Amino acid sequence: MKHIYFTKLSGAGNDFILIDKKINPGIELSPQIIDKLCKRHTGIGADGVLLISDLDGYAFEMKYFNADGSTGSLCANGARCAIRYGNVSGRLALDEIKFIANGIEYFGQLLENGKIKFFLNHPKKMKQNFKIKAANQLIPASYVHTGSPHIVIKINDVLKNPAEANSFYNDINDFPVFELGREIRYHKDFAPEGTNVNFVQFNNGEINIRSYERGVEEETLACGTGSVAAALIAFVQDNYNPPIKIHPRSGDELTVDFKIEDQKVQELSLTGPAEIIFNGELSI
Repeated sequence: MKHIYFTKLSGAGNDFILIDKKINPGIELSPQIIDKLCKRHTGIGADGVLLISDLDGYAFEMKYFNADGSTGSLCANGARCAIRYGNVSGRLALDEIKFIANGIEYFGQLLENGKIKFFLNHPKKMKQNFKIKAANQLIPASYVHTGSPHIVIKINDVLKNPAEANSFYNDINDFPVFELGREIRYHKDFAPEGTNVNFVQFNNGEINIRSYERGVEEETLACGTGSVAAALIAFVQDNYNPPIKIHPRSGDELTVDFKIEDQKVQELSLTGPAEIIFNGELSI
């Protein structure tokens, strides 16, 4: 029997199991173990796993795994949680933090208000105003790759009843996030990797958002890279100016900020709460 010592964290409702290799030397995480740990009813329960280790020249190295054991994408809320843990575990010597996540260099900051600011790299790709055939209709959508692939859909572009014109959704709380999110996540147009799907409602310069995340295969209470994608679409299509406030399902608040220089997105960041919930030990 093997013991795993872990820390449970929440980044605006996006929750993670963090495993520190310094405390768990020699640990090996298979997809099966990750899946077991993340199960809500029979494991610890989480949207993903963060594996933290020491790395010369950096505050730490983070590897992120989705709840199903898959990896490769950036998790912005996970990165903010890793920064919080890095501070508590004594790894941060400066206010500005340099670390590696899934092989790529990133930066973060501890803010005086207790929130964590994480700097993303500029978006890899953006595509606007195309149509997705789903829910028996053609739905206007946009795509942004913010380290992870994201579809952004405005809920008032989706018909409740495809046979009834103008029956558009107007309340994000009533939107079928799981059903439509799952259909689009597995849509042939995004095969084989699939995509994350974000449904947004723009409201007086701010954004309400609900997200279906691949690898979790559920709606999550917040999605960091999805929030960034939504903010960029709001800027391009609806003249939203940064910083842009984002309200995820959890009820917390995230802020996306950036600058435009030479028609490119620069200093792209996500700021919000990242808190340690509890520490624990699990035998497997």
